[in-house]
Amino acid sequence: MNDKTPEFKTFKLKASGLRKSFGGIEVLHGVDITVNGGEVLALLGENGAGKSTAIKILAGDYSRDAGKIEINDQEVQISNPRDSSSLGIKVIYQEFSDAPDLTVAENLVLGSWPKKSSGIVDWRKMQTMAVKNLQTLGVDIDPKTIVDTLGVAQRQVLEITRALAGEAKLLILDEPTSALTTEESDALFELILKLREQGVAIIYITHRLDELERIADRILVFRDGDLVAEGNKEEFDRNDIVTAMVGHALEEKSEKTSDSKVFGTPVLTMKDASSQNHFSQINLDVHEKEIVSLFGRIGCGSLEITSTIFGLQKLDSGSVTINDRKGPPNSPRDAIANYQIGYVPVDRKTQGLLPILTLSENLSVASWPWLTKIGILSRTLVAKVFDKWSPVLDIRAKKGGSQLVETLSGGNQQKVMLGRWLDRKSKLLVMAEPTRGVDVGARAEIYRVLRNFANQGMAVLVASSDIEEVTRISDTIYVLSRGEVVSKYKASEVTQAQLIREAGEDIKTPIA
Repeated sequence: MNDKTPEFKTFKLKASGLRKSFGGIEVLHGVDITVNGGEVLALLGENGAGKSTAIKILAGDYSRDAGKIEINDQEVQISNPRDSSSLGIKVIYQEFSDAPDLTVAENLVLGSWPKKSSGIVDWRKMQTMAVKNLQTLGVDIDPKTIVDTLGVAQRQVLEITRALAGEAKLLILDEPTSALTTEESDALFELILKLREQGVAIIYITHRLDELERIADRILVFRDGDLVAEGNKEEFDRNDIVTAMVGHALEEKSEKTSDSKVFGTPVLTMKDASSQNHFSQINLDVHEKEIVSLFGRIGCGSLEITSTIFGLQKLDSGSVTINDRKGPPNSPRDAIANYQIGYVPVDRKTQGLLPILTLSENLSVASWPWLTKIGILSRTLVAKVFDKWSPVLDIRAKKGGSQLVETLSGGNQQKVMLGRWLDRKSKLLVMAEPTRGVDVGARAEIYRVLRNFANQGMAVLVASSDIEEVTRISDTIYVLSRGEVVSKYKASEVTQAQLIREAGEDIKTPIA
């Protein structure tokens, strides 16, 4: 890859006037994108702003209705992914495109395995090529490893290595840190900066504004299919970016509680709760009207704590009391019916939503036992659930409650998950990574709803690795490291720097 560096540094892609319509509705209104070799261009915007559509045009997944694409001042045609790839454009989506049952080496040359003159695969050469490509980027992965055994971060690095082995000149990364730990994200940033130095052009799509300071050179902001802001990173502060993304300034303090707020009785109490290999000696309380966050790096044990509370995982020792009942529940059904718990899982698409059902059906599913007439689910009553919660949650759907839930944006899908438990009148709401993959505007709306319902008496427990999230919405923050609580704070009394530092501590003093 190093011998291609001079060519990379002359690379320039310029897309002008890109337009795209679906079903007669234009979703991209003549946008321009320019990116040069040796720079990181951050592409920002709420879900539905047009980012994905524009990227898929560059990737050849969508054909453009109008506009032109030039590479090094020469107009090019991109009609399919093969065209895009041949021009050196590689996209790394959140969903991996690797072959998990094959080895790292086999994946790095996927589709073009080296062969001997006899036509037999040259396994020795394949290993040599893999070692060279991995070493070029300083990647420490055994080429003989089966890909399915790798962690998320390693598979992501493998995808990038594979793209560069195919002589990528433009690398497009779609929310690459959404499932990474802090250390894994740091390693990815180092790799991105190394690629920039080698002359690779990079388009980086993210919702995490703190990442911009570390890796972005320039920023583009899309809103409602238009390019609304463009410039060097130094020309923007966070308020400028957020305002450009949502079209107005957000009230940053509207969700925060006052320091003098009085909470109600305990709804959840955990005493010396332990689950083998997941968490140990957990002591915490969540009261009525209180939002409690479990903050730590991915793998700290917070997600397993939420799973246990909802009856998805067993407790080995200690005690859990929920709504004055001894717990934890034996199953999710038990949690919902007998403990009045609502649960929003970390992966809403595979663990929470019912993709073949409509928005209304997904929103009301927890309340179906009360929405029947003579034993048959009433469509009228289901529709009324949507009518009740849609304005409260600001759910945006083109066909109202009849729209399939899988066609909604990530933010609207998460609001559906939240509304499901509000309609059920849950007393304890447990949320795992509540705004992962959710844009800035939808995040603010979700935070507002959580605060409003907490004020009305609901107890809320959030497990989150997003530092801005926990400091913004919490009344109380428990910091976890390696399955143990290392500190507890009122949100108003702690800084982000303190939380990040303590979440990374290896020597812990458990909180009783």
